Amino acid sequence: MKSDLEIAQEATLKPITEIAGNLGVEEDELEPYGKHMAKIDLKLLERLKDRPNGKFITITAVTPTPLGEGKTVTNLGLGQALAKIGKKVCNTIRESSKGPTFGIKGGACGGGYSQVVPMENINLHFTGDIHAVECAHNLFNAALDASILHGNKLNVNPLNINLRRCVDVSDRALRHIIVGLGGKANGYPRETGYDITVATETAAIHALTSGLFDLRKRLGRMVCGFTYDGKPVTADDLKVAGTMTVLMKDSIKPNLVQSLENTPVINHGFPFANVAHGNNSLLADKVALKLADYVVTESGFGADCGAEKLINVVCRQGKLKLDCIVITCSIRALKMHGGAFELKPGQKYDKELAAKENMPALEKGCENLRVHLENMLSFGVPVVVTVNRFTSDKDKEVDFVIKYALDHNANYAVPIDPWAKGGDGCIKAAEAVVKACEEPNSFHLLYPDDISIKEKIETIATKIYRADGVDYSPLAEKKIKLYTDLGYDKLCINMAKTHLSLSHDPNLKGAPRNFRVPVRDIRASVGAGFLYPLLGDMRTMPGLPSVPAFVSVDIDETGKTVGLF
Repeated sequence: MKSDLEIAQEATLKPITEIAGNLGVEEDELEPYGKHMAKIDLKLLERLKDRPNGKFITITAVTPTPLGEGKTVTNLGLGQALAKIGKKVCNTIRESSKGPTFGIKGGACGGGYSQVVPMENINLHFTGDIHAVECAHNLFNAALDASILHGNKLNVNPLNINLRRCVDVSDRALRHIIVGLGGKANGYPRETGYDITVATETAAIHALTSGLFDLRKRLGRMVCGFTYDGKPVTADDLKVAGTMTVLMKDSIKPNLVQSLENTPVINHGFPFANVAHGNNSLLADKVALKLADYVVTESGFGADCGAEKLINVVCRQGKLKLDCIVITCSIRALKMHGGAFELKPGQKYDKELAAKENMPALEKGCENLRVHLENMLSFGVPVVVTVNRFTSDKDKEVDFVIKYALDHNANYAVPIDPWAKGGDGCIKAAEAVVKACEEPNSFHLLYPDDISIKEKIETIATKIYRADGVDYSPLAEKKIKLYTDLGYDKLCINMAKTHLSLSHDPNLKGAPRNFRVPVRDIRASVGAGFLYPLLGDMRTMPGLPSVPAFVSVDIDETGKTVGLF
């Protein structure tokens, strides 16, 4: 069996100019990065401002296993299938972070015959967007420490700083560090840490901005800490926001690439859905919606993470509406949630046990699907359930899940095989999505802007996670009072929680009940436009497993990359 990388390397790619032309991007709106990648100039949005938006579809999932259940494969396979049935389609997806690429999951370009290419470029440096964000964010940190060292004219309290540096690899040793050691010339010693780049506020601003001047305003509003008398200190106060904007002015232009079947894909933005808001850039969606009749995006991890945040963060800020939600699932994940076997991050699992027919476990695990399905239907949007088939899946198992989904009010439910068959493996799903997009739609948000911070948090916890309530640490209570006094209570909520459970606890599988959500801390991303509570032990810097994905990556005797997923 060929690896995903081998399949990608054997693909015949069309010139990116041809992909762009077929999509409707004009020559002077395209900025090529070689033959097969390009950026799209944002002046396109002005040219097409009066064109109605296409249909907006997101791919989400049940609570996944650490290996993932194929959202990107489903996303790209569905896009390829929509093209096969004659629809003008564009996929939008997130760029690859080196955290998962070199950690547990491997590459983030789909798999099999439903991939985005050139896969090697995208999984590594791509067009440099992550580097730009990382540089801008760390410059902000350096400016802050320099300001404190050189007289501290802004009266910053070094013990009340919330800004942390970043790097785009999983490095747990950087979670808690002390800077400024070695003498007065090296700065004020203080405890701090690193976040992974894609979980920073700067990355969130990159993904949520509506344009260059909005980017400048958002970066200027970023709060890095507080003065001794409790006033916020911003990037504008440090006079660093202008340079941050210059560093990122090209990075906010969406990247155009293609699928293995030469359909257009806009690959832009890169936030995780557990410690960030989990969706590709708003600009990618806005550009695609003006160019295509159907736009298929992907919301990270389970529907309680990425899809909830797409609706309550991205659609709220971007004034977008969804026309269809696709919940993809795998038999493997549902059986795990039913107790058939354990699968923990970074650990091998018993593939034979996972493949063995176990209908009682599958039925119990379907409770997880039911909760996600109820949640997504509650937003007033038609829902299609897809069962992403693995080679070990039995027809009996797949048929059971299809019937279960339909019995629990899914508008449509179909099996798919995008990994092995590409677009041909998703034709029924494409037809179902087209039908779903024409059905009645009363899309709405989960909560209004003008309720309190606690009310927003508790609405998500009780209605989406199905918790009995929320418990706040003394630090969280202090932050809520501070943010309310500063007027930040009107911001939306971006929960930082485990992706391995509907709850805050990764060990609670299926559809957990009788639990309360602990809020350990709440951070303010004022420029991004949200507050993010940290639930339980959730961290913003992942760690590498005992056997990371990077151990397989190398070059062969011809200089070709091998082992990259």
